[in-house]
Amino acid sequence: MRSVDEQLARVLTAAVRPAPVRVAISEAQGLLCAEEVVAERALPGFDQAAVDGYAVRSVDVQSAAEESVVLPVVGEIPAGSRQPRRLQPGQAVRVATGAPLPTLADAVVPLGYTDEHPAKITVEQPVPSAAFVRRTGEDVQTGDVAVRRGAPIGSAQVGLLAAVGRDKVLVHPRPRVSIISLGDELVDVDRTPGQGQVYDVNSYALSAAARDAGAEVTRVGIASNDPRRLREVVEGRLLLSEIVVIAGGVGGAAGGDVRSALADLGSLDDDRVAMQPGSVQSFGRLGPDEIPTFVLPGNPVSALVVFEVLVRPLIRSALGKENPHRRSVSAELLSPITATKARRGFLRGQLLRDPKNGSYLVQPLGTSGSHLLASLAEANCLIVVDEDVTEVAAGEDVQVRFLSQRS
Repeated sequence: MRSVDEQLARVLTAAVRPAPVRVAISEAQGLLCAEEVVAERALPGFDQAAVDGYAVRSVDVQSAAEESVVLPVVGEIPAGSRQPRRLQPGQAVRVATGAPLPTLADAVVPLGYTDEHPAKITVEQPVPSAAFVRRTGEDVQTGDVAVRRGAPIGSAQVGLLAAVGRDKVLVHPRPRVSIISLGDELVDVDRTPGQGQVYDVNSYALSAAARDAGAEVTRVGIASNDPRRLREVVEGRLLLSEIVVIAGGVGGAAGGDVRSALADLGSLDDDRVAMQPGSVQSFGRLGPDEIPTFVLPGNPVSALVVFEVLVRPLIRSALGKENPHRRSVSAELLSPITATKARRGFLRGQLLRDPKNGSYLVQPLGTSGSHLLASLAEANCLIVVDEDVTEVAAGEDVQVRFLSQRS
């Protein structure tokens, strides 16, 4: 039986990172930047008013602290104006927020500091040089790195790319993941199950999990158990994917049939992994490009837990993430738990904050039954129990791993 850490190391070694691609900045959100984006222009690109007010020479209003200063208003500059203007000593020009400052002006007097007279303003307060002015290049200078290689692109990065005039950016694209379900008992959710049939949960749940991890997902749905047809489906997806996930057909005779059907595409191991749930699983690298391929348990909870522990880190690694793992914290256990000997346990839990001191508390959910999907839907964390531990009492600390609701 292989340990979880050993299996995870094998999986991460197989990561296939797609080559960087150049995309429109509107499509780059959530991806990692694959280049150093150097600003070719300053931001702001010109001295501009930070507030609605009057552009002045600060020296002309210096005495307003002792006595009001009256200045003639010789014009108005709206935002977006392209007409250059020159300010003479002892004058003021009305400016809108974002408007370029006239030559010689070094400050803006906000409207609230004046009586707002249309022809000549009375200034009641002085302003120092550069007051209420956005200086050229004070945000980004020409030649500065605006977005660094490896930086996650979020809304602020998209905005900065637009601000420096970039409409496209080189990114690490989302890895393509194909999700396939196996099982003669399965029917799609748009049909009514007959006697002995159940809905295909895995292709929907695992597709959602892969999408949450950042992948571009193809939900293939239910594939035939016929060896020739199964091989054709998997072979086709290997050409279009960086990761293939098959749910079902992993244990006993069914697992042997799947490995046999795919044998000429590559090798799938059948070693158990020391984890609970989900110890029965397979992993290998199939096709000429050695695409990482998983065969997960047919039970939806087991499949989702194995996905969380092994497949999700692979997707995050393929995205270029330096740390592909979820955040973990220590929490006080509110109810006792038991775990299977010699296997790392992943139990469903509800993570809470102690209102008194802000420390973490965790309440186990449901029983350890791997078929109980409702408790996993309620969980916001997995309680991780080491292989050498079989019982943990209430009040003891445990490690918990955040799930998507809190990550």
